Amino acid sequence: MAEKTCAACDYPLDGTAISVKIGGRTVEVCCEECAVKLGEAHAQAQA
Repeated sequence: MAEKTCAACDYPLDGTAISVKIGGRTVEVCCEECAVKLGEAHAQAQA
């Protein structure tokens, strides 16, 4: 099975992954910092 990685930085995910809803899809990130970065990038892309 393929290892899951962070949607923002490609860091390998473990049991502390955070699920974030972006553009109607749920993705997993490794930390709160990546969740914020991903949310900001999505908001900027929508503008």
